Amino acid sequence: MARILMTGTSGAFGMLAARGALAAGHQLAAAMREPDGRNAHAASTLRALGATVVEIDVTDDDSVARGTEAALAVLGGLEVLANIAGVGTHGLSEGYSSAQLMRLFDLNVVGVHRMMRAVLPTLRAQQTGLVINISSLLGRLSLPFYGPYSATKFALESLSDAYRVEVSQFGVDVVLVEPGGFKTTWIEALVRPEDTERLSGYGPAADAPAQTLAQVEAMLDTKPEQDPAKVADAILALVDTPAGERPHRTVVDFIGMSEPVGMMNDLAAQATAGVYQAFGSEDLLKLKVR
Repeated sequence: MARILMTGTSGAFGMLAARGALAAGHQLAAAMREPDGRNAHAASTLRALGATVVEIDVTDDDSVARGTEAALAVLGGLEVLANIAGVGTHGLSEGYSSAQLMRLFDLNVVGVHRMMRAVLPTLRAQQTGLVINISSLLGRLSLPFYGPYSATKFALESLSDAYRVEVSQFGVDVVLVEPGGFKTTWIEALVRPEDTERLSGYGPAADAPAQTLAQVEAMLDTKPEQDPAKVADAILALVDTPAGERPHRTVVDFIGMSEPVGMMNDLAAQATAGVYQAFGSEDLLKLKVR
């Protein structure tokens, strides 16, 4: 059984993954913001199931340091970091202020970087470990009205790819999970553009994001196979897969995007391997397994 530190456990995917990890017998430090405040119900639910709840705001260096230290002390070590904390966006890209965009990157990208910096010294020292970063299919292709969110996930994919190579020789595996769209509380929490005055210049087209989101939600209502529990299952499957056998990217989608994005991932893997071979450094793409 693994010792897991998981962020974003007050959200839909995080709560499902946390519950699944506990049911499987793993030791879990469940990280969230305000466990004694707005997320008190989520915290009490996970505590009742056997989790240790730690307060971590991934946008705050000190909070990450304190929470990670507390988690490591309680768990007595660490095998897995699952970075699930994040937020989505929906709206016309021009309506997002520069401050909004910076906050999004701070949470979705820099937050992951903070968490990885906090745990990698431990994982490198023990010469083994697993980092699971939750990305999105929109980290591989961009669609209208999701521009800022997609930009953060493209950045996360690139950062994860670099980390994967840089720490592979220490036995640390960095992998990505790429979910499609799921009808969860994530939709309710989508960040909308704050510069509504700017968007007035779009006229009737300013209504397009709301219309398309309503269509997506209606479509998801007819797709029971697009179950958010399957994202949690994918995360836990990576935990259970032996080192050296895990896929770099795991696509989780059942409404038509899995195959084309899977093809993109395969082509990217081939291109990456070719570049590393050209420089005689293909061994860096292989995880060192003890």
